[in-house]
Amino acid sequence: MSLGDEHDGASSTGAGGTGQTRTRLPDSGAGDVYGGVYGGARRPARNSRSLITVVGVVVLLIAAIAFANRSGDDSSSDAPSARDAAAPTAATGVKPVTGKNGTIPSGYAHDEQGAQSAAANYAVALVSADILKPDRRRDIVRQVFVPDRASALEANLDKAYNKEFLSKVGLDANGNAAPGMTYVSRTAPVGTKVADLSADAATVEVWCTGVFGTAGVGSTSPVTNDWFTMTLKLRWSGGDWKVESFSQKEGPAPVNADRTASNADEIAKAVTEFGGFTYAR
Repeated sequence: MSLGDEHDGASSTGAGGTGQTRTRLPDSGAGDVYGGVYGGARRPARNSRSLITVVGVVVLLIAAIAFANRSGDDSSSDAPSARDAAAPTAATGVKPVTGKNGTIPSGYAHDEQGAQSAAANYAVALVSADILKPDRRRDIVRQVFVPDRASALEANLDKAYNKEFLSKVGLDANGNAAPGMTYVSRTAPVGTKVADLSADAATVEVWCTGVFGTAGVGSTSPVTNDWFTMTLKLRWSGGDWKVESFSQKEGPAPVNADRTASNADEIAKAVTEFGGFTYAR
């Protein structure tokens, strides 16, 4: 999935925090995965028809969200930042966010750490299955975006996620999967990086992985995983960090491990039994 829109980022002032986080995952044979692949080991076999279907769904999502989020301002910069150097996540002594606006965490600190926490949680909400449900979309948009952008974006999302689009990804007009099917769209932030920061504005990049597709017997869009980086431009508004614009690009993506895929029932069960997280430094 991909999100489109670019605005001029806020100027960097280097206030507070290290400027980026990195999540370290447990070592589970990474040497075999990476070393083996680069040494010519076998890549997992893929069904070409299923792969084409998955790619088709992703392309639809890219086009829809890019349309919904465009504002006519394509000014952006890919210039390297002084914040690009990685640093490990460390305890900071700042109390994590405890409030909630509906189901989305709120009440972030007015500093660099608060901006990173807000960006991580908003990335999860903006690429969730609920964003495709008309009755939930309005709530998400109003909770996540600055007031002066919410109405326009909501209208664009309604046009992008119309009945025709939902049908193409196997959902009805209300964003629900067919009986016996479970639509999956869950994102997990791996780390965050602040690209620009000022007193009341921040641009935060969120490196994410996630699972997307429809679980169920006979599904034409099986659940697959993806890696992407979401860029969120935030503004301090109404005593909290809110999104002004967002965009998305592919990767960085690791080499896929040669693991046996779980069946549709296992995936659907996992989605209903394993809850999500509130992300805060």
